[in-house]
Amino acid sequence: MISLLYHLADRTRHGVRKRRWAADLCAGRRGEDLAHRFLRRQGFTVVARNYRSRAGSEIDLVARDKDTLVFVEVKSRATEEFGTPDRAVDSEKQANIERAAREYARRAGVDWGAVRFDIVNVLLTRPPQIELLRDAFGPRRTI
Repeated sequence: MISLLYHLADRTRHGVRKRRWAADLCAGRRGEDLAHRFLRRQGFTVVARNYRSRAGSEIDLVARDKDTLVFVEVKSRATEEFGTPDRAVDSEKQANIERAAREYARRAGVDWGAVRFDIVNVLLTRPPQIELLRDAFGPRRTI
């Protein structure tokens, strides 16, 4: 009898985790959609979404801003209770984005000096609040 209760508790816990994960995925996708539209209104041309490098790193949006290729990380949150969403882009995340960006730029034949890294903060309030942080972090220059 007790094993049946444990089994039911595990299934319930797993279902809650699964629903939370799906809700987070939907929020992330909604944030990316809002950021995509926002950037287009700002004059950007979005050339790729969810670019995944061979190493597995991902870039949310790749866009052109005049002569600059911009790699955009989109961060969405329901509230600013724990700070702005961009605070989640730590040095490890930046390195992963840069690794994928280097691959993309190399394959596209874009000079590394003509790239920029932006972050778009999306607060999923009503109405949503969107903020563009241009040049949010810089690429590490290699010699």
